[in-house]
Amino acid sequence: MASDKKEKQPNKAPQLWGRIKAWFRGMKSELKKVVWPSRKTTTKNVIVAVTVMVASGVVIWAFDQVAMLIVQTLISIGH
Repeated sequence: MASDKKEKQPNKAPQLWGRIKAWFRGMKSELKKVVWPSRKTTTKNVIVAVTVMVASGVVIWAFDQVAMLIVQTLISIGH
């Protein structure tokens, strides 16, 4: 009985392998359609991103310093 059940089940490995290969073929064809930015565009975008990150960091640091000063002032008033 147990051997009958094993014989009736199809081997799913070839189906899985075929699906994986089809996925990679589809991915390769989609990557061929991508218009990649030039080196100049990429450099400009990186500069903008770094500038925005640094500016955001400065704003957060300044807010933290002001908040810390306010809290310290309130604590010193309470003592």
